[in-house]
Amino acid sequence: MYKVKEMFYTLQGEGAQAGRPAVFCRFTGCNLWSGRERDRAKSVCNFCDTDFIGTDGQNGGKFSSATELADKIASFWPPAKPGQNVEGIPYVVFTGGEPALQLDEALIIALKQHNFEIAIETNGTKVLPAGIDWICVSPKADAKVIIEQGQELKLVYPQPLAMPQRFTTFNFEHFYLQPMAESNANHTKATIDYCMAHPRWKLSLQTHKITGID
Repeated sequence: MYKVKEMFYTLQGEGAQAGRPAVFCRFTGCNLWSGRERDRAKSVCNFCDTDFIGTDGQNGGKFSSATELADKIASFWPPAKPGQNVEGIPYVVFTGGEPALQLDEALIIALKQHNFEIAIETNGTKVLPAGIDWICVSPKADAKVIIEQGQELKLVYPQPLAMPQRFTTFNFEHFYLQPMAESNANHTKATIDYCMAHPRWKLSLQTHKITGID
């Protein structure tokens, strides 16, 4: 059984794949925060701004099999025009919450039958199944990160317990800093300054919020 908060077709808003059309599949649940405000202060990750509780979001629901969920994800991709191939390479981003709690080999195999390229946005604390094409790790506080290599490390900045120097030995193709969004602070300048002083790191902005894309 897969529990999905929401699914929708949009443009990736962050990191190295920003601007790329994608189907987003947000799973329910996380291992670093319950998602309930009463638990925020004592949680490992206490700055999350995402609702991942329940299955009541856009196109959310419970799916009894990998095939059922894969078929639903594939239904969001623009269909091919008569006499033409499918528009672009189908691309799905699994996010959460923590998608590694639910994403498994069966679902990956089912999506490959639809020729999907598969991405995950994970906190890096859980073992990942084989077959994921794009691994984006976003460390949170002092949680132990066990996924130390992939395509993209995207660190929300600043985090006193997860500063960039902690991850200098990790093996990723891209290293991004993304300013932490807080109503009473603007961390963008500090993030820019750090990237300028440490050019291994690149700036990631939430372009979907800047442009008003869902």
